[in-house]
Amino acid sequence: MRMTDLPLSPTPRTTLHRLRERSRLDRADLDAILDAGLICHLGVVIEDTPVVLPTGYGRIGENLYLHGSSANRSLLSAAGQQVCVTVTLLDGLVCARAVFHHSMNYRSAVIFGRAVLVDDPQQKLAALEAVTNHLVPGRWDYARAPTRKELAATAVLALPLDEASVKVRSGGPKDDPEDYDSGIWAGVLPSALAFGAAEPDPALRGDIPIPDHIAVLASQFRGAPQAGSG
Repeated sequence: MRMTDLPLSPTPRTTLHRLRERSRLDRADLDAILDAGLICHLGVVIEDTPVVLPTGYGRIGENLYLHGSSANRSLLSAAGQQVCVTVTLLDGLVCARAVFHHSMNYRSAVIFGRAVLVDDPQQKLAALEAVTNHLVPGRWDYARAPTRKELAATAVLALPLDEASVKVRSGGPKDDPEDYDSGIWAGVLPSALAFGAAEPDPALRGDIPIPDHIAVLASQFRGAPQAGSG
């Protein structure tokens, strides 16, 4: 059985205590959020100071990989510590009849665990490939591979995906019964990340075409929820 087929096991850190109906316990929901997002936020306590670091990430099987500069002391300080990583996707703005009931449709994942600094050269290279192709699919094989100096300048953290919480809100506004006849417009403004047309580097030679893996991104929405999801 694949890990994707297994449910998420709630722990004291991942159990929702409010709006429990928004909890999702399928591992596939966690994977879908991670695959659709682009930026995560790494939370860690460094010398009694809470720090939140935004960074790109990639996923290979049961590990999430985060990357950054090897000169980033905050990132390096997270190695060996219990950390928290969050990924959030905004799916829409929910406009209710009453201000109190305004909300957002979203999908979010919170992952807890001990971050590990990746030292093995092959694992580090595979992790960076995963991060690169997660951000721009197909880019790793197209672009120049990193040199030893560039690899040394890059730090990679691995975080296991065995303790995570998934929360989803979908659908329209939920107003008080007495407000439904108020004559106030209510509904949802859907949201999804879209890429514009590629803008070539001014220093690029004129005979170099836009590669297919770049052109296809300009016609896609990233991470839009499937119809009927939630």
